[in-house]
Amino acid sequence: MKTGHIIYKVDDLYQAVEEFKEEGFEVEYGTEKNPYNAIIYFSQGPYLELLASTGMPKFMKRILRMFGKSRLADRLDYWDNHKGGPCGVALENYKTDLREEKGILEKYNQGYFEMPSRRNDTKGRKLRFTCLFPHEMQLPFLMTYFNIDPKPENFIHPNGINGIKNISFGTREELIPIIKELCDDPVLTLFTGNGIKDLEFEYSVKEI
Repeated sequence: MKTGHIIYKVDDLYQAVEEFKEEGFEVEYGTEKNPYNAIIYFSQGPYLELLASTGMPKFMKRILRMFGKSRLADRLDYWDNHKGGPCGVALENYKTDLREEKGILEKYNQGYFEMPSRRNDTKGRKLRFTCLFPHEMQLPFLMTYFNIDPKPENFIHPNGINGIKNISFGTREELIPIIKELCDDPVLTLFTGNGIKDLEFEYSVKEI
């Protein structure tokens, strides 16, 4: 697997989009109507998802808990209540399923919840993918790549950034071997800690 994207929590989605645009990024809303997220794509490597909310109502989270999905509800609550900034990492493969990844998690006695997902974006693409959320919140969540590639080709943002060079992700020491077995991406730097410490962008031209 490779590093798929970073969840970046924001309070006000529309304001955040404008602020990132002012910083020289091209940003597109996740959906045409009532968006709860926005995307900053790069031609290669992980992208940024600006997330105002998970879109999961409180009553649905209660239902998840009633049916034994408390760990998923906890992860959604964490994203919804985060104070702002990077708060989640997704790993992705380029297959149609997560069979191999489930085998790795099961080998380490890690439970998970798998669900199909979909999003119709602002360019009319019907994106389909599968998500897998480990019960352990200090593990990244997993997903298959989109059925349609939404990333622009040979694209450089107006600010000269063409990708994410490094993501420093902290977790418990005993979980690091699991992540390393799942993911062979040099973009992801693991350390003993909690959460994303730093994002480093890659510039196509010398930074001014």
